[in-house]
This record gives sequence, structure tokens and C-alpha cells, in this order.
Amino acid sequence: MRKMKQKRMTKQKAVVYEILCSTDTHPTADWIYEQARKRIPEISLGTVYRNLQVLLEDKKIIELNYGKGQSRFDGNPNPHYHFVCEKCGRIYDFAQDGPWVGEDVLTAAPGMVKSCRFECYGICRDCLD
Repeated sequence: MRKMKQKRMTKQKAVVYEILCSTDTHPTADWIYEQARKRIPEISLGTVYRNLQVLLEDKKIIELNYGKGQSRFDGNPNPHYHFVCEKCGRIYDFAQDGPWVGEDVLTAAPGMVKSCRFECYGICRDCLD
């Protein structure tokens, strides 16, 4: 039986992960890069992207891609809901006590469901004020 290669936690990957987990703003890779440069001035944007990809593959983070502009990243890989403000573009996490996705939805899908996410769109409270 073949052993899975253990991925090591490099300093750069640790910093990218810490930055992402310390915010709830669902930042872009560019924002993460700017924050990482404060701690590791020589880090490159390519290194940030590579480490984000590894963290995605390891299922430690999730990517929120809305088909316009840059992807956003979330340090919380557990199922949860998002509210996307159509005015300012901010993405909020919010709690919901009800069930996530029922078995009936998963079995009705025309294929094997690997993941799903639930998002609401509207205008956030800050923009409404």
C-alpha cells in the first residue's frame, strides 16, 4: 500500500492560514498577500496563491468564486451560510439553526454531490443605513 506524502506546514503556509483564519471578511488573495508581506516581506503573490491552493486541497479553507472578479477565501471550511451584499460586495457569515441540505436534495441531484453552499443575496444593514 502506498503512503500519502505528508504536506509540511511551511512558514509561508502557516502565515497565509493564520491571516485567513483571523478575519471574517472573506478576503481576496491580494489582500492576504498584503497582510502576509507585513510578516514576511519577501513573500511573493505566487507563493500566496500556491499556499491557498494547498490549503484548499487539504480542505482547511474554502474558495468563494462568484464569477466576477477575484475569488474570495474563507478560513471556516465547515458548512455555514453566507450573505452577499449586492451593494458593497461584503460577504457575511451567518448562523442558521435549521438543517443544512437534506438527503432528499442530495439524492435528487443528477450526479454525485461533492459539496454545496448556501448563499443569500441582498443589501447589508450597513448599506441600508
